[in-house]
Amino acid sequence: MKTSEKAIINNEIIRHVVCFKFKETTNLDQIIEVEKEFSALSHKISGIISLEWGKNNSKEGLHKDFSHCFIVSFESEEAREAYLPHRDHQLFVSLLEPLLDDVFVIDFTP
Repeated sequence: MKTSEKAIINNEIIRHVVCFKFKETTNLDQIIEVEKEFSALSHKISGIISLEWGKNNSKEGLHKDFSHCFIVSFESEEAREAYLPHRDHQLFVSLLEPLLDDVFVIDFTP
């Protein structure tokens, strides 16, 4: 049985939800680079079961100018804890920080 299958059975999965509000000065090429680099983390850091993302398309008007949402699923709390200080994650954060007006993060176990 794969580690991810065990995580599902044992309810150990951690969902890491990250929403971005980009600065008005952030251009489309920079946003595309963020999308590409965030998506690439799933191939660089072990313990990530899946990574999905998309742009806001809600009709409710409650997005508070947050435009992008990324959901990273980790096989365990330990995998999430290893991800946060991981070199590739920190490199991504350094690329991202100057482009953001705000970020929202929430983690949960489904």
